[in-house]
Amino acid sequence: MAFRILCNALQLLVVLALSPLISGVLSRLKEIVQSKRGPSIFQPYRDLWKLFHKDEVVSSQSSWIFRVTPYVVFVAPAFVVLLIPVLTSYPLYLAFMADMVGVGFILALGGFFAILGAVDPANPYGPMGASRTRMVGFLAEPVFVIVFFTVSYVAGSTIPYIVQAQWVVSPESFLAPAHILLLAAFLMLILAEGGRIPVDSPTGHFELAMIDESKSLEYSGRGAALIKWSGHVKLMVLMCVFLNVLVTPWGLAARQRFLEVLLAIPLVALKILILILVLVVIESSLAKLRLFRISEFLGAAFITCVAAMITRAFAS
Repeated sequence: MAFRILCNALQLLVVLALSPLISGVLSRLKEIVQSKRGPSIFQPYRDLWKLFHKDEVVSSQSSWIFRVTPYVVFVAPAFVVLLIPVLTSYPLYLAFMADMVGVGFILALGGFFAILGAVDPANPYGPMGASRTRMVGFLAEPVFVIVFFTVSYVAGSTIPYIVQAQWVVSPESFLAPAHILLLAAFLMLILAEGGRIPVDSPTGHFELAMIDESKSLEYSGRGAALIKWSGHVKLMVLMCVFLNVLVTPWGLAARQRFLEVLLAIPLVALKILILILVLVVIESSLAKLRLFRISEFLGAAFITCVAAMITRAFAS
């Protein structure tokens, strides 16, 4: 038990430490593809360091919701790290506290509080951006739940570690049409929740056009740092679920040996780098959608999930 608790803590530390680097590499590669110089891959660490050392400015019109929101938004994806396979293929200490559907609800909870925090200070730009974020979230959060529900339905289990083992034991299940459709829907969800083109531009700071960035517009200091850090963690969590559970459930530690767990860190980083390259190609080859087209994009992800469930039902 002590070893699994230690591995749980190590997973959390690895995700917290590497998630800003993943966002930095993604932004850097995108700038290189577009023939721009771009920031350093370590720029997210510098931004977090700068924000943590600044004072917070809190509006007198805000309530306790505004002050609590950064912590809820940060804790939600960090808690999910304790439930999913990041470095090990065997269940850890807290693996059975929530299933795949519960993971979707936990991530949606962070998004819900982010909207409340954006509206609470009564700044005109915050609610305007929050309304667009709420429109995207209104479509994305059901896709969140239906994607995780479809994963559980197709794999025949609701626990991420058991789902991951199912793809290893049954290679034919990996190539099944339901699984291929599920991969496509999950990739679309990563694009939407990560604020990536063709859904949104995460580097945009124009108040009238922001979607994802508008949630942290009124925050400063530690609150802004926690919200930015939570965005990095959430992106890495979705990547880990996509890669370690659905796409490449190998390269993780299979035995309870600390050296194997440490060796799994560079293997997971390599898989994430390959996925980053795929996301860069998608971002650089597709133009950003207009606001009213976002519903079509997320609707397509929802329909793809439903098609995966129907395909699985008829196959059985």
